[in-house]
Amino acid sequence: MRVNGGDPWHVLRGLRIGCVKYLNSRPLICAYDGPVVFDHPSTLAKMLAAGDLDAALVPAFEALRDPRYVLVDDVAVGCDGPVFSVFLAYRGELRDVRSIALDPASMSSANLLRVLLAEFHGMSPAFGSDGDARLIIGNQAIEFRNAHEGSSEWRFLDLGAEWKRCTGLPFVFAVWAMRDDVKKPREAAEAFRRLKDAGCERIPELIAHDDFGDIEMRRRYLVEWLRFGIGPDGRRAMELYRTLLAKHRLIADCAAPLKFV
Repeated sequence: MRVNGGDPWHVLRGLRIGCVKYLNSRPLICAYDGPVVFDHPSTLAKMLAAGDLDAALVPAFEALRDPRYVLVDDVAVGCDGPVFSVFLAYRGELRDVRSIALDPASMSSANLLRVLLAEFHGMSPAFGSDGDARLIIGNQAIEFRNAHEGSSEWRFLDLGAEWKRCTGLPFVFAVWAMRDDVKKPREAAEAFRRLKDAGCERIPELIAHDDFGDIEMRRRYLVEWLRFGIGPDGRRAMELYRTLLAKHRLIADCAAPLKFV
């Protein structure tokens, strides 16, 4: 993509960029033709914290617990109701769940589940590598849900739908975070926004040609369930999420406002 004969992504080419490798992030990165490290969200968060990346699409939890990061405004992987690909799979009644197996690639979703259960259900189950319920995210969550939806064995607590029910707000799962030593952060943020706009224009191509799932699943996922902007409600949701994370001692309390550019 070229604009007025120039390179719209020139300010990004000097940055080491990392992005999630799931279908849900592709509209944010598919228009970029520069080098990108693709990995799991938790791995990208560690690389960004260690200085191995300059900018990365990281879980909102990582951005909230480390106030050093500069966040790109109006670009996100989020939802405003059901998200379909982030859920707790359990048997029986939710109130009877005593232990939960976490997806090792999860960070923001695991802590969102902790907040939802503690704040709105009064629950404090054990979390670990095994359990009588399972938190599942991403492409594997879609595969699991498609395989078991409608069965009598599993029930699903969609975390996006539950957050919306309990707070009335959308939820932001991931954001572009830049280290605070990135040069020209406002120009970089604007480039990420233009990259999102260009990628969202390609959503019909992703629906038609991606090899994950079937075409109707991809359409519903990318068009109906996911949101790629953040907006004022999304910023309020992130502030509320940070407040609840601090309340339940999942992050240190921080009064400094989030740094969006």
